[in-house]
Amino acid sequence: MCQVDYLSILDLSKNKISGEIPNCWKDNRKWDEINLSSNKLSGAVPSSFGNLSSLFWLHLNNNNFHGEFLASMRNLPQLLIVDLGENQLSGTIPSWNVSTFSSLQVLRLRQNMLNGGIPSQLCKLSSLKILDLSCNNLNGPIPWCIGNLRGMTLEAPTSPVSQAPTLPPTSPVAEAPTLPPTSPFAEAPNLSPASSIALSPAFLAPPPEDWQTEDVIEVMEGRELDYIKILKLVVIMDLSKNNLVGSIPIGITMLNGLLGLNLSNNHLTGEIPEMIENMRSLESFDVSSNQLSGTIPSNMPTLTSLSHLNLSYNNFSGPIPTDNQFLTYDSSSYAGNPYLCGFPLPNKCGYSHQVYGGSEFEDEDSNLDKWEKWLFYFVIAIGFATGFWGVIGTLWFKKTWRHVYFRWVEDLADTIYVTTAIRMAKLKKWMMMRNRVVV
Repeated sequence: MCQVDYLSILDLSKNKISGEIPNCWKDNRKWDEINLSSNKLSGAVPSSFGNLSSLFWLHLNNNNFHGEFLASMRNLPQLLIVDLGENQLSGTIPSWNVSTFSSLQVLRLRQNMLNGGIPSQLCKLSSLKILDLSCNNLNGPIPWCIGNLRGMTLEAPTSPVSQAPTLPPTSPVAEAPTLPPTSPFAEAPNLSPASSIALSPAFLAPPPEDWQTEDVIEVMEGRELDYIKILKLVVIMDLSKNNLVGSIPIGITMLNGLLGLNLSNNHLTGEIPEMIENMRSLESFDVSSNQLSGTIPSNMPTLTSLSHLNLSYNNFSGPIPTDNQFLTYDSSSYAGNPYLCGFPLPNKCGYSHQVYGGSEFEDEDSNLDKWEKWLFYFVIAIGFATGFWGVIGTLWFKKTWRHVYFRWVEDLADTIYVTTAIRMAKLKKWMMMRNRVVV
């Protein structure tokens, strides 16, 4: 079956097929789709899949494939979907070059046993719209170049057609919506060089209606959803349930077309980037079960499309914003953050209200009181130092002044003593005279 010359679509999904896939696939330049998902297949993913240069869709998810990841897959410029989720693949994610998957829009490696870091070469997949690496053993930081995924921005990435100097800038899909899925390059191998470039599969995308039959399962807003007819419109990044460390890259806020961002169940530290307000398309944001800290950015209420928020089990502090959609989230969105206050939590802001580990929690108002208190103590310290050293310091360094000062103190003490003694004597004499008169 893998060596026939006329076959373009192989869909055996959702059966009970077991055994291994034979490693005998040859490039007939007609392959559009291979869908063997939801079976009981095992063994290694055939390396000969890397020969199918005309392949658009590859679904091998929900099987029992194991072994190293597909490092042998090279030069598949037309591939739009790679779904290898729910398997037992191991090893690291290969550092593909930019020509490996130049048109890839969906990379789904969810629930495998992949390890190592996220290679920065993934940032070169400029057409990528769904990146799902969740439920693996990936470690290290999130690449700082993650903002280069232009397929996740509202500005569409540059089409390969526009990069070809001999082609018009218009989309070949729009010019030829009725082109058959078979490769015209294979049907016309004797075309001249110019025409072969114009009709090369590397520059032809499948008709838009082909997306209507493709389906990918993704977790969105805490639920597992099966995207079918609207798959081409879905933009999601899911890196949850790994061992990622470091902070959330500021570059990720450049992905203003992202609908769902899930970074939960990692070991991320630092704060939520202030520039998160740029992600105006965001509908679901989950960073729960990390070690993030700081306050919730005050500009997050401007993300009016954000219907699902989960900040639970971190170290966030300060007041919860009270504008727009933040009035609709329940307390579970903030659970496990003892230093957060405000609606919908029972912890009220505005005063020191509860003790955690011996230190009182303070919100913005109490922080202001704290600064005023420190300023008061500072002024007292300055006044004391000035007065003390203004007198003692002078007497310490000026011997003559010191003698004059102590002489003055002695004279003053003598004067007070004499005055007191005279007054006491007069008072005593007056008392004695009064007692005689009474007798």
